[in-house]
Amino acid sequence: MQSEAVLVTLLAKGHYKAWLLLVVASVGNVLGSCVNFWLGHQIDRFYDKPWFPVSAVKLAKAKRVYQKYGFWSLLASWAPMIGDPITLFAGVFGERFWRFLLLVTIAKTARYVSLYALYLGVI
Repeated sequence: MQSEAVLVTLLAKGHYKAWLLLVVASVGNVLGSCVNFWLGHQIDRFYDKPWFPVSAVKLAKAKRVYQKYGFWSLLASWAPMIGDPITLFAGVFGERFWRFLLLVTIAKTARYVSLYALYLGVI
């Protein structure tokens, strides 16, 4: 929730254009998700190592959940606590990058636009 706090603080100061703050926050958050996606693609190199933090059983369970909801689950990538794992598992399970990027961009941007609307008292 740090990015949300920073955004609201900068909006409240009134020194910056709101649309620019929304763009920067969204792009930064999407880029972070792209790192997760890339890390997910690299998981095959490490999952059989003894120090790897996720067991084969948990990885299989995550795969079943991702397959159940499919790429549409990326629309929940905005949510705290579950968003980062969703973007990681999209990379693990070979989601198409263009679809990943589109859905994550929609989700992350919608989060900041909604926060801005709350700030304005629109919703």
